[in-house]
Amino acid sequence: MDPRPWHVGRCSNQLSCLGRAAVVRMLRGSERWVKSRKYFTSNVFCGCLTGTPGVGKTTLGKELAARSGLKYVNVGDLAREGQLYDGYDEEYDCPILDEDRVVDELENQMSEGGVIIDYHGCDFFPERWFHIVFVLKTDNSILYKRLETRGYNEKKLKDNVQCEIFQILYEEALASYSEEIVHQLPSNKPEDLENNINQILEWIEQWIKDHIST
Repeated sequence: MDPRPWHVGRCSNQLSCLGRAAVVRMLRGSERWVKSRKYFTSNVFCGCLTGTPGVGKTTLGKELAARSGLKYVNVGDLAREGQLYDGYDEEYDCPILDEDRVVDELENQMSEGGVIIDYHGCDFFPERWFHIVFVLKTDNSILYKRLETRGYNEKKLKDNVQCEIFQILYEEALASYSEEIVHQLPSNKPEDLENNINQILEWIEQWIKDHIST
């Protein structure tokens, strides 16, 4: 049995949900928040959101971008818009991502910084791109129901749930990036969205303190 079934025809289909609140309230409406937003968008900080399809990346990515000023890039949408594919996988009923073309397409944006990338794979992205990688995790029963509502065929559904059971994407992230920048976050219920957003915002704020001179 292939231990990495999700790799066969990575499709651009995705969901999302995930998150701390005191930090946001402290930042919003203050000079510090304005300065931080400027730093997020104009400096080199970049992050990645990854995880099995259905764990919850898009809602988190969009909300995080709205609160931080980071530019959100959904790789699935990018691929659809630019037709960055290398064929079609009939078994999984999805286009096969042309990873080299995606990297080429994103290179300039990543060099400029201030970007948060969303995709359910991360091993093909250059290691130098990210200062932090967040892997979202969802309980199997919850994930099954989420993927079922997407209309995934039985094989695609079971293989993605199996991918989550074996923590394939978390292991991929650990193998592809320095262990200290890889963090796993729960994505099971609505409260997780707020908790994870604020946890990420707090981490970014600390990164700014450590790396940006005022």
